[in-house]
Order: sequence, then structure tokens, then C-alpha cells
Amino acid sequence: MADQLVTLLTNARVGQGGNSTSPAATDLDVDIGAADGAYTTSAIKSENTVEYSLKIAGSNTNLTGKSIREAAFFDSNDNMLARLHFTAIGPIANTSDLEIFFILEVE
Repeated sequence: MADQLVTLLTNARVGQGGNSTSPAATDLDVDIGAADGAYTTSAIKSENTVEYSLKIAGSNTNLTGKSIREAAFFDSNDNMLARLHFTAIGPIANTSDLEIFFILEVE
């Protein structure tokens, strides 16, 4: 399962939502609207653990002045693989990058 999860990641996005979303949700609650190319993503497998990560530059105009409360990871068909919501972070400094890591453990 971990081998498959590591190959599925294609893109990721962040948003301003973050409340208790329905388990049937297929996207972020409030996407900031940055293009998929604005994000750098990676997926790394280590035994039964997969780490998804995303990075977006603080200088991205879609991120400027916003508090981020959610992140999601998607496959090539834009199916949401994972979504997490958290206490707001931000606003992100124009000279900084926002990085989010999501670790999945497969048993």
C-alpha cells in the first residue's frame, strides 16, 4: 500500500477553510487559488511510512496576507488523497516559504 501511495501524489494545495469538513469532501473548503505550478510537492517512502510534503513561496500573491488552515494532496486525476485542517498559521512573510508535511503510516 505504501508503494502505491508514494506514486500517486501529483499536486497539493492550501486553503483558508479548515472546519470539520464532510468525509465525502473532494476538495479544500476555501482554496487560496494559487496555480498547481506554484507548489513544490514530494512523496517519500520509508518502510511502511509515506511522507507527503508541499511548499509554496510566501511571495506568491495568492498567499499574501492570508491565514492558512487546511492543506490537501491530490493524484493526477485531481482525486484528493489526504486533507488536513489545523490551527491557522500566517500570514506568511513575503520572504519565507510555507512548508507542510503529512505523514501516513500504513499497517
